[in-house]
Amino acid sequence: MYYIVFALFYGLSLLPWWLLYAIGDGIYLLIYYVFGYRKKIVMNNLLIAFPEKTEAERIAIAKKFYHNFVDTFIETIKLFSISEKELRKRFAVNIDVLNDLYAGHQNVQVVTGHYFNWEFANVGVALDCRFPFVVVYMPLTNKVFDRIIHRLRTRFGTLLIPATEFKNNFNQYARNRYALILVADQNPGNPAKAYWTNFFDKPAPFARGPEKGAKMNNTAVVYVDFYKTKRGHYRVDMELVTTDPNSYPEGALTRLLVNKVEAAVRKRPDNYLWSHRRWKWSADAEKYKHLMI
Repeated sequence: MYYIVFALFYGLSLLPWWLLYAIGDGIYLLIYYVFGYRKKIVMNNLLIAFPEKTEAERIAIAKKFYHNFVDTFIETIKLFSISEKELRKRFAVNIDVLNDLYAGHQNVQVVTGHYFNWEFANVGVALDCRFPFVVVYMPLTNKVFDRIIHRLRTRFGTLLIPATEFKNNFNQYARNRYALILVADQNPGNPAKAYWTNFFDKPAPFARGPEKGAKMNNTAVVYVDFYKTKRGHYRVDMELVTTDPNSYPEGALTRLLVNKVEAAVRKRPDNYLWSHRRWKWSADAEKYKHLMI
């Protein structure tokens, strides 16, 4: 079954960009106007984040979000057959921010948010990264598609660690050089063990992992923003946050990274994964106020 499904998607990936995007535009009409995929969640998230905007403005953001959401999957299909030359034409990154740290004998933790297109960012950064580029991912329940996604994400050198096996598997990389990629806005599994801070003026829990790992391993921390420059073309902006994570009081580094994510989303609101339930635990905020940072 794996080879049949892979062959099908590989064949689709050979279609020209304009035709795949035309198909994507049709899918957008279906998921937005017909099926309304997570539409209530998206609109509620936008209301929380941008109460000062009119409903018409929030709807406009939502429509652009759904276009970007569909484009991500259309462009992922292209990754089945895209050449390195073609990928470089469509992807730009100030990789020197990351590579300059290699000479310092310090490993790096790269922290980002749920931006579009994360699949392009995953393979594009790995192209010229001097560090082994290690990404933590959540395996799919469907074994065929999990195997396919794993193959796509590792095409250009990315190393993947299943989130379910991170504690056992990361040690093999921790002994050597690495750049570990994590997301700053990941919902924690247990809000009682999270940091809480305001995100768009509403309290939300954030996983302690990025800050805890940076301090424990004394890694440099690099924040990454990525976004579309035009359809099918992306830019990654890297920023060195610190080479001394232990100089930050507890929670301060997490709060700083969350603020950077919020600033990026305010700048490009349609570039964020609004179907992600960022405030799913907020009703319990009073119970966890002692965890606020």
